[in-house]
Amino acid sequence: MDSAFARNRRFYDPLWAAAQLIPPQRFNTWRMIRRLLPPAGGARLEIGPGLRPRLPLADSDFLDASPAAAAVLRAAGGRAVVGSADALPYRSGMFGLIVALDVIEHVADDAAAFAELTRVAAPGAALVLSVPLDPARWSRFDEAVGHCRRYRIEELGGALARLGWRVEASASFGLRPRLPGLAAAGMWMLAHHPERAMWWYNRLLPRALRRQQRLATVPGLAVPARRTDEVLLIARLQTTSR
Repeated sequence: MDSAFARNRRFYDPLWAAAQLIPPQRFNTWRMIRRLLPPAGGARLEIGPGLRPRLPLADSDFLDASPAAAAVLRAAGGRAVVGSADALPYRSGMFGLIVALDVIEHVADDAAAFAELTRVAAPGAALVLSVPLDPARWSRFDEAVGHCRRYRIEELGGALARLGWRVEASASFGLRPRLPGLAAAGMWMLAHHPERAMWWYNRLLPRALRRQQRLATVPGLAVPARRTDEVLLIARLQTTSR
């Protein structure tokens, strides 16, 4: 088993075993996701949702490193399996919509993960992806939650373009405390008392979701990178590039 995959499973499986499922309609991504859903009968996949899925549970495929999360997603009506983003157990050209939020930065071989996303995407498929930005912002938080890297936005765009993806829109993304002191305290708790930190996270997240701002996208990959800690992008696979 890949060491990064094993590390993520050790961290997130206890978290999801003690957490409650939050439906996709609670998140500010729901309006966007709903517009991108393939026509009736079209296949869609979400990678690494844990118990925070953004796709509708019924008729969606889910892949997660955590057996606990996969079990809950199956019980709620999803088709969920355990696996890694760099070795997807699906046939090529299968999905019209792929969602991978806060996932690729956890994968040791991100080039393989991007290649796999592309392989299982149907021509013209949509990709909703989010990753943290700027290696200079690396912190104890990144280490605690199992990140392998942060991205430079121009390198991210180039990697997707080489695989045939065109970024249609982007947005600043992520739920982060407004007070720097609270963010620092959270990072310290994650590093030294991860179980206690995640106990608080699971109880505070519903309150944070009630205060989340509407997702504001801009055309292309044009978010202000210097002021954006995490970017969400919507990309489309160009049929002429495969």
